[in-house]
Amino acid sequence: MVWRRTDSERTRPHLYYLILFYSIINPAKDLSKASYGIRRGTAALERIDKVLNAENNIREAANAVVPTFNKSIVYKDVSFAYRAETEVLKSVNLEIPKGAMVALVGQSGSGKTTLADLLPRFYDVTEGAITIDGVDLRQMKIHDLRELMGNVNQEAILFNDTFFNNITFGVDMSKPAPNGQTWQEAVEQAARIANAHDFIVATPDGYQTTIGDRGSRLSGGQRQRISIARAILKNPPILILDEATSALDTESEKLVQEALEHLMKDRTTLVVAHRLSTIRNADMICVLHNGQIVERGKHDELLALNGYYAKLSAMQS
Repeated sequence: MVWRRTDSERTRPHLYYLILFYSIINPAKDLSKASYGIRRGTAALERIDKVLNAENNIREAANAVVPTFNKSIVYKDVSFAYRAETEVLKSVNLEIPKGAMVALVGQSGSGKTTLADLLPRFYDVTEGAITIDGVDLRQMKIHDLRELMGNVNQEAILFNDTFFNNITFGVDMSKPAPNGQTWQEAVEQAARIANAHDFIVATPDGYQTTIGDRGSRLSGGQRQRISIARAILKNPPILILDEATSALDTESEKLVQEALEHLMKDRTTLVVAHRLSTIRNADMICVLHNGQIVERGKHDELLALNGYYAKLSAMQS
């Protein structure tokens, strides 16, 4: 007697193989994804370790003093180089009296931002010295030096947190709020001065609304106004503005510029400017070229010289 397999018996092994294959494929994909995730996480961990273990070249002197600011900031024969072979600043001399607004203008790469970054000791000068009321920055406590200053940069530094927490970032809230206010009242007042209150209260949770990573749920002008509100709340005697309106459209620039004018009132302000229209009323405008101050004076005085500043003005008109 000859035993013959039916068609269903012939296809049954193939069916088992297909079932086995489909049972394995999803776990195999998950294993591959997990392996990729581990490699990516390891690479990220290496980068984080590199940052955390990086040596800080800005050292505080053993006998550092708490700074005071009553008279002026002086750059004396300041030179600076990121690399030894290339000087970014060359023998810069500049005095900024308390309460004055000094603007730095010039082409890209002329040293404007570098000159501003030396003031809070993000870098140390290569030659010369920067002093506040006659005391070298390198002889001051770093934390207390930076407490004297507020920064508003072209790229606002914001976090995936609420409006309230972003505005109060860097403020010691263990202390009483200014002028007998609650901290909520102080934050709202700062936001009003910065032209930010209206769009904040228009959000679903008001000051408790989360703004997204780097303020991704906000427009460029709104991000800048939150950054300005933070500086207003901190209330520093020295203000550094680094091209704070250069990346904004005309409407946003108007609102931000108005907020900046409120912020600069009765403060010593160092402004790195791209648009000359924003610094026409500065007490002194310094024109940088190849790391040196080549012209200085008020707006009309510099135009009359018909030099570097006049050329920059003509390019923007």
